[in-house]
Amino acid sequence: MLKSIFKFVLAIFLVVSGVAIGTTVFAAKSVDKLGDDLQDKIYN
Repeated sequence: MLKSIFKFVLAIFLVVSGVAIGTTVFAAKSVDKLGDDLQDKIYN
């Protein structure tokens, strides 16, 4: 009983952490692209 609860909690944790990491990478790329566009507008 306790083992199945532990597996369930571990699975949920892995899914949530994966989504969090994916969102962070996506956000970082978006911010980087926006920064590049802004830099082009300023210096070109």
